[in-house]
Amino acid sequence: MTQTVFITGAAGFIGFHLAKRLCESKPDMHVIGLDNLNDYYDPQLKTDRLALLEKHDSFTFVKGDLADRALVSSIFEKYNPAHVIHLGAQAGVRYSLENPYSYIDSNITGTLNILEGCRHYPVEHLIFASSSSVYGANTKIPFSETDLVAHPVSLYAATKKSNEMMAHSYAHLYGIPCTGLRFFTVYGPWGRPDMAYFKFMNAMVAGKPIDVYNHGKMKRDFTYVDDIIEGIIRLMPNVPAPDKNWDSSNPNPASSSAPYRLYNIGNNQPENLMDMITILQEESGLKAELNMMPMQAGDVVSTYADIDSLSDDTGFRPDTSLREGLRRFVGWYREYYDLGNGPTK
Repeated sequence: MTQTVFITGAAGFIGFHLAKRLCESKPDMHVIGLDNLNDYYDPQLKTDRLALLEKHDSFTFVKGDLADRALVSSIFEKYNPAHVIHLGAQAGVRYSLENPYSYIDSNITGTLNILEGCRHYPVEHLIFASSSSVYGANTKIPFSETDLVAHPVSLYAATKKSNEMMAHSYAHLYGIPCTGLRFFTVYGPWGRPDMAYFKFMNAMVAGKPIDVYNHGKMKRDFTYVDDIIEGIIRLMPNVPAPDKNWDSSNPNPASSSAPYRLYNIGNNQPENLMDMITILQEESGLKAELNMMPMQAGDVVSTYADIDSLSDDTGFRPDTSLREGLRRFVGWYREYYDLGNGPTK
């Protein structure tokens, strides 16, 4: 029996990889993908991702905006999805300083429209993307889902924390099973050009300097995209139930008396930014000219995911090394941009 999965942000980085994996490995699933193909970064990259997805008979694309209430409602009504994987959002920490309204439209209004769809057309499971950015000003590491996250340092982070709270309220009020996933610095082929590793590669190919913030004194829990996808797929059938041990006098933020759970998905191994740059140079054969910069507003010095809950509940721990992940990215980059096998400059 065919099951329908509704993926928002299907032409985005993670959404594309998830839709592709489901279409290739789950022939009994019908994947509905929604995306507005906006120009936050090169729309051609999104179009090319979409072209690969549309080769699959089990994939149906709907172009539109999450903030379009009528459109989102019509998708639920027409396709009656069993699973909703809400990955669509306005991404980027620094861009939220320049264009805050787009974050409210996409991340707040868009998420409300998804929750309302799940309310009126009941689903088996709603999985939604959160972010490691919700840990904000926290400095206790590794970051745990049981930590309080009340101090976001960017509007983007605030909208992601808001999404978690909105989902919890709908889980409590309407019994919608909701799982929130806090992604940690996702990278890999077909990635986002606004991410550091992709920007660095572009600059090196062009022979331009790269901006290195906080003078390179930063750490990130870089997580390869295939590991993110594996985590999502393993959690899809893992539908949350109310936590019978949840204590309202000592509340655990990661679970609830409602059918609601939060998980970190990270590599559980923070890497120095400068090491990432070194590996990227070694794998590409290109030289980086470094432009050392001060810390940027809304940024944090270090991220580090505690993934014990993910491992306990799914048996899965991301394990792709940074070198292997960057090697695959560089190989894809050379092929996609037709650069050949050796250094271009």
